[in-house]
Amino acid sequence: MNLLNELYQELISFLGIGSLLDMAHTGNYKALLTLDGILAAISPVIPFILLLEILRAILYKKFRIEDYKIPFLIFIGNRFLSRFISIAAIAFCIGLLEKHAVFKTGFTWYWLIYGYIVWEFAHFIYHFLAHKIRLFWCLHSTHHAPQSMNLSVSYAHFFLEGPYADVIRTSICILAGVSPPLLFFIMFIDGTWGAFIHIGENILPDARLGFLNRIILTPSHHRVHHARNPLYMDTNFCNLLNIWDRVFGTFQYEKKEVPIEYGITRKMNPNNFWDVYFGEIYYLAKDVAKAPGLKNKILYIFMPPGWSHTGNHQTARMVKKQSSPSPAMTPHLSSRP
Repeated sequence: MNLLNELYQELISFLGIGSLLDMAHTGNYKALLTLDGILAAISPVIPFILLLEILRAILYKKFRIEDYKIPFLIFIGNRFLSRFISIAAIAFCIGLLEKHAVFKTGFTWYWLIYGYIVWEFAHFIYHFLAHKIRLFWCLHSTHHAPQSMNLSVSYAHFFLEGPYADVIRTSICILAGVSPPLLFFIMFIDGTWGAFIHIGENILPDARLGFLNRIILTPSHHRVHHARNPLYMDTNFCNLLNIWDRVFGTFQYEKKEVPIEYGITRKMNPNNFWDVYFGEIYYLAKDVAKAPGLKNKILYIFMPPGWSHTGNHQTARMVKKQSSPSPAMTPHLSSRP
């Protein structure tokens, strides 16, 4: 019975309906008049869209277990490995850095705009470093390994990536004056949208979302981010606002003439949990072990993925440069969709 109860609690936690069930059990729905109650009511949206996505794939006979198996196994594993690590990391950063904030914000609409711009900058920094420093790529590559896009991919993360991301994002936001209550509200919005932009093509084939494609980061933009096509590599690091990708020149529209190829460039088995979860760590360890001299060993850890002490680099920048046709031959490759 304890096992069944544990499984039941895990299902309730995954669906995010615990608070709603409590309201239904007590008959007290006054909580829906509070911010916490509203957030609790919104929480189940992404899990239920994921279930709808799976049911629709089954109905149209397009369901493939391999598209969901590894993200599901990763989710289960991470529940045991990192349930409290991210929370502890956030609490530590707030306690350590809040007294050093340049000023303090309130919970108002204008501070929300300020806070979200700061949060998006912090998210850009974490995400950019996750692609440009090989050690951090080892934590992030698990999320990029799936070779199809669906909402289950939003659950596919190495267990240490969340704490790494939260330390960077929380530290920057707290030092910039974003108050903890405002930060938690922004985290909720960001987490919800960050999951939604992984929505599968069977639910949303054209994920540009009309005019919103020019204003915010849509699922189309995030599909580009997950692509291994040279044109698309290392682009669209933001999550909702595309301001920082535009500022730093990493913004890229999805192009109809360049179909997206999901996954990472290394040869791998996307249906093997160990390869998806630990593969990049294994190959980094091999490169470090074989590298001549301490300097090269350290460089393998902190240089971009694809860097080689031999000079035969295959970093994203080099691959993009080598695959780019001459400007005279590419009048159609503008930055517009």
